Parts: sequence; structure tokens; C-alpha cells
Amino acid sequence: MRFRRPRSRPRRVLDAARAAPARGLDVARAAPARGLDVARAAPARGRELRKAAAQLDLPWARSWAAGVVRENFMRWILDPTMDFYAARRATGREKLESLKSPVILVANHASHLDTPVILSALPRRLRKRTVVAAAADYFYRNRVVASAVSLIFNTVPIERRRGGGMSKNGGHLDTLLDQGWNLLLYPEGTRSRDGMPGPLRRGAAILAASHNLTIVPIRVTGTAEAMPPGRFWPRRRRDQPVSRRHRIEVSFGEPIAAIGDAEDVMEDVRNFFRDGSISPYRSPYRRRAMASSPN
Repeated sequence: MRFRRPRSRPRRVLDAARAAPARGLDVARAAPARGLDVARAAPARGRELRKAAAQLDLPWARSWAAGVVRENFMRWILDPTMDFYAARRATGREKLESLKSPVILVANHASHLDTPVILSALPRRLRKRTVVAAAADYFYRNRVVASAVSLIFNTVPIERRRGGGMSKNGGHLDTLLDQGWNLLLYPEGTRSRDGMPGPLRRGAAILAASHNLTIVPIRVTGTAEAMPPGRFWPRRRRDQPVSRRHRIEVSFGEPIAAIGDAEDVMEDVRNFFRDGSISPYRSPYRRRAMASSPN
């Protein structure tokens, strides 16, 4: 009985090299079809994600009774707790005086402390009609946690993957806006790890344009130091001998008109997050003032 000697390693490498062009050609031929399949499946996948997020929503958190509990919790528990850890300051509130619900509020995101700080800084008439977009994959995995954040912060679930829930194709956020609710969004989609604004998603601009709403940019500073990512409770400062409270500031920018390309709108939002600047083209109030001023 004769045994065939195994091919040597150089021979195997040579065979693989000879077969590579044919295999590459097969992959190249299949790529358009695979890409077309993915493109065709994307809208259906997006609808599935939005439907899944909507099913996690807890409408009872927007009831009158829940609102009473929420306001009292903020007044008697949340605000005193935050005052113990932070010296808070809000600027630009006068820019919200003439606003009528609904509006879309967008803020930079560096800490879980951002939401209570922003809600506390909002005028009560706006806060009572504001829902907060919260990641379904983070806050709604556990029913107890979902119920708690929904009651305390009036959150609604969104699916962060593929823009689920924040799409021009509709979703439960559209329904809430149609009902007159303000919406607080964090367009970065996650907390910043270095304190600097990251890439912004277009969902807020798309929603604002589709509902003819203005965007109110909000810049928050100091929360990353008080409660950085990885912590679930604020901490006091250790580098000050007298006051050990962190300085936190919430700055409200001029309302931005969601006109033109969504990428350009979000670039203006990003500029405000970084240095407080907004293009006159985006601000309907600034454009009105420029039009009425003498040349």
C-alpha cells in the first residue's frame, strides 16, 4: 500500500496564491448583491428597532399623578442632593421666555448628572412638558430601573443603533412631539470620555425639520468632574479647603431654526457645545433682529 506524501508548506502556499485571484473574483462578484441585500433590509431593521423601543415605553410616567410625584421629588430630594455636591448656575434662561412647546432641546453629554441638572435649570412650564430620550439598551433592560428613571426623569426609550426612534420615517417620538411634549436629546448618543463633544447624530435636526420645530442648544460644564462615567453617585471635590462643591453651569443658547442640511444644523449645535457660537443664519431671533436693524 502506497502512502501519498503530504504537500510541503511552500507547495500549499503556492496553491493558495494561485487560487486567490479566483476567490477574490467570486467575492467581488457577490459584493454588490450582498450590499443590495443589506440596503434593502436596513429600512425594515430600522422599523423593527423603533417598534421595539416604543414597546418599552411607559406612558403612565407622563400622567398627571406621575408629574406631581416628579416635581416634589425634584424639589425636596434631587435639588438638595445636587446642592450638596455642586454649586449650580444657569445662564441664558431669558432666551426661553418666548418659547412655546413643543421644542427640541439638545445638550452635550458627559455624565448621568446632566439630565437632572438640565431639568432643574429649565423653567417649570417647560420642564413639566419635557420628556428625556434615554437609551433603551442601557436604561430599559431592567423593568425596575426603567420604571424608576421614567418616573423621576420622565424618560422615553430610544434605540441608539441605526438611529432607531429618531428617524424621518416616524416613531413614538413623533407621536410625543405631535402631542406637544418637548424632547431632550443627547445627539452624541453616549457620554463623552474626555469632556469634549463627540460626533453628533442628525436625528434631532431631522425631527425638528419634519415637525417644523426649533432646536434649543444646551451646554453643560462641570458634571464630568462631579460624576464622571463609571460613577453612579456624585462626589465632592478634594482639592479645595473651604468649598468642596463642584461648579456646574448650564448655558441655554439661542433657538436654532432647523433649515437646510441636517449636517450643517448639527455643526452649529456642535459649535455651541464648544464655544457658544451660533450662526445668525440658524437663529430665527437673530435673523429677525438683523432684518429690522438699519443698514
